[in-house]
Amino acid sequence: MNQLDQLRQFTTVVADTGDFASLREYAPCDATTNPTLILKAAQMPEYATVVEKAIVRARRSSASGDRLVNETIDQLLVHFGLEILKIIPGRVSTETDAALSFDVSAIVAKARRLIELYANHGIERERILIKIASTWEGIQAARVLQREGIRCNMTLLFSLVQAVACAEAGAQLISPFVGRILDWHKAKAGRDFAPAEDPGVLSVKRIYTYYKKFGHRTEVMGASFRNVGEVLELAGCDLLTISPNLLAELKKSEAPVPRKLTPESATAAIIEKMEITEPHFRFLLNEDAMATEKTSEGIRNFVADTVKLAGFVAPKL
Repeated sequence: MNQLDQLRQFTTVVADTGDFASLREYAPCDATTNPTLILKAAQMPEYATVVEKAIVRARRSSASGDRLVNETIDQLLVHFGLEILKIIPGRVSTETDAALSFDVSAIVAKARRLIELYANHGIERERILIKIASTWEGIQAARVLQREGIRCNMTLLFSLVQAVACAEAGAQLISPFVGRILDWHKAKAGRDFAPAEDPGVLSVKRIYTYYKKFGHRTEVMGASFRNVGEVLELAGCDLLTISPNLLAELKKSEAPVPRKLTPESATAAIIEKMEITEPHFRFLLNEDAMATEKTSEGIRNFVADTVKLAGFVAPKL
């Protein structure tokens, strides 16, 4: 078997793309999107009909001005999600507006709206994961949404304290960003890291171990990979969301893929249980310069791409 098929024996493979052709080629179970990926896909000529459908639906609302632009973006996210769900058997992750990352009520309202839009097309909420930044406010919003049966994918996650808080809030899934952690440490250290010592890989291993040790049901999905080595070091993680170029590399190779993470080894690990309160969360996150900087940077970048997406759709309205 090729490495991709071997990996599928003990990890759910998720495609990190909004490109339908890639989804058909690599046949992942689930798919994730974000404003950056949707912006890229929306500008491709082959997806012009998806954009047009979203605009038509948005125009049916009573919104105008900026509200119409925001409604169009929501429709666009959902319409790409609808097309993705025609291809994959599992779930699609749809992102909330990163500009709302510090407003609990606004995040909850946006998530409910996205679920409503999917429901209007007959899609059950079990097939949707709502992506929310792992700020304290985002985590509290997830607590509310999970109680309503709206499943959350906690993104822009770079530290154990964020992961533990998400699990205690009952989040369905977390997406720790492996490659962005590596980027930060490479810049600070002025050197590269082998996959086995990759700081992003080690971070996900700690989170996976903690979750299995203390019986948290929240799923761990490694994300934002820079190379195949990182992916293979996390073989056995609950899920891994992988870009098309890395999926292609895995598909081309038939080298052995040993399982690196198992629930059995995690439960045997010696690790201290964390107690999470808001002051403790904020202090520990502040103490972690990498996690603080990368969370903030990620929010800024997603906001910037949402603004670009607004600039793309506004002239079409």
